[in-house]
Amino acid sequence: MVAVAMMFSATSCVQDLNVTPIDPNITLPEDVLNSVEAYQQLLAKCYGGLSVSASEGPDSSPDIDGIDGGYGQYMRALFHLQELPTDEASVCWNDQTIKSFHGLSWTTSDVFVTAMFSRVFYQISLCNEFIRRAKVAPEEFNANGEMDYMIAQARALRALSYYHAIDLFGSVPFATEENSVGATGPDQISRYDLYLWLVDEIGGENGFRNDLRPASGTEYGRTSQEFATMLLAKLYLNAEVFTADDREGRPVISAWSECAAESKKIVDAYALPEDWQWNFSADNNLCPEIIFAVQSDATYIQSYGSTNFVIKASIVSGNPTWQAALGTNDGWGGLVVTSQFLDLFDEKDFRYKFTDGSEFGEVAHTRVIEDNSLFSSGWCQMKFTNLKHDGSPADGQGSFPDTDYPIFRAADAYLMLAEAQLRNGGIQADGLQAFNAVRSRAGMNELSTVTLDDIIDERGRELYWENMRRQDLVRFGLLTSSTYIWDWKGGVAAGTSVDERFNLYPIPANEINANSKLVQNPGY
Repeated sequence: MVAVAMMFSATSCVQDLNVTPIDPNITLPEDVLNSVEAYQQLLAKCYGGLSVSASEGPDSSPDIDGIDGGYGQYMRALFHLQELPTDEASVCWNDQTIKSFHGLSWTTSDVFVTAMFSRVFYQISLCNEFIRRAKVAPEEFNANGEMDYMIAQARALRALSYYHAIDLFGSVPFATEENSVGATGPDQISRYDLYLWLVDEIGGENGFRNDLRPASGTEYGRTSQEFATMLLAKLYLNAEVFTADDREGRPVISAWSECAAESKKIVDAYALPEDWQWNFSADNNLCPEIIFAVQSDATYIQSYGSTNFVIKASIVSGNPTWQAALGTNDGWGGLVVTSQFLDLFDEKDFRYKFTDGSEFGEVAHTRVIEDNSLFSSGWCQMKFTNLKHDGSPADGQGSFPDTDYPIFRAADAYLMLAEAQLRNGGIQADGLQAFNAVRSRAGMNELSTVTLDDIIDERGRELYWENMRRQDLVRFGLLTSSTYIWDWKGGVAAGTSVDERFNLYPIPANEINANSKLVQNPGY
């Protein structure tokens, strides 16, 4: 098996996850869980499930039967659902139902929706299995609290996937290490109750945050206390969405003050490095702004998803100059951004990392997506790169990138602090300072007053293609409405509003058919 756990690189201070992971599809855990090292291998599989689709190579023998190992990779599937329905990304490919995303017209049988749902709950099941078995491990394995620490990490990874589940699918099947899942499948938890469970699971009296280590004492690639703080802040940020339309009629939960408090912890702990580009370069494992990232490695963590997907899909095939500009040796020619998203930027903004291809000798792409079946319709991102942040080549080969995919980084907390304060009665001095710190790093002038329009636009400029645009547009009431229209929204060139049901994805039809306990989301 590929040593997935070698994602914990030579910069790590402990190296105890630098092992070959146990694959529960191949080896029964009870046959090998006879040492602390064996539990480390199983935990490595929990981490590796975010990075790769299989234990051997980038696409062979995928973990989930019937789900392609390329588009079913966790981060690529997440990109499909979080970015493609928005102003930030459109795809020209005609693969199965892929265009349904930017057109906001998917159905309950969509294969890409099913891929993300399956990957989320495969990940949850891996973590549940680890926690269940680690809790009954021999006491001597817990010297210096090592087993307790590993359990906390598995709980954190499980919470991350449940966070994606509540955001994308709402009320979902629910199981923990305590559940015995019967033949009819797990019970469904309401979105409201899942929100309450997650908040308690992270920061409650018995929450896992206190059992993790601070980032300063955590090797790169592991979950930390700051990871937990960011996850909790994100839940609070979206509390009103996650608790709206409760089937029991409970009141909507507002948690702006809690969001501000958690975000402030990150703002106080993390100064923004001067170089924004460092976050998206081949050496971003050394960037002090990143709190947690899904790792890639040209040799050991190869995938047709994650940053390999976002880099190569932004480059035309057969143009070595363009490919070299992003440090890769191939191009897939698929992903572009809309003209409306480009319009959010001032061209002096350092984050304006887009090209029409002409600088690389291509016939200039049109700025407006006139034909959504052509890669030449729409401009391309140059934000994610397989070069180091100083422009030098990556350490690995060009076939697969070394660039990790950020999940949480400090600039997001800076903007969350400003938004939470603004929604909770008015932005305060520290929130305004945080907001302006993000702008000034990008070479933009500071603002003396901030509106919600400023917030959503700044979040787009700062965080594009980091898999949170759909969530942000839903929170601002912009994803499905006529308030904000972009190229090909709703499946028409000029853009149009769509039904509100598309603020949430459906539970896949095959899951509904297999589990009579599940109730479909409204409108599907």
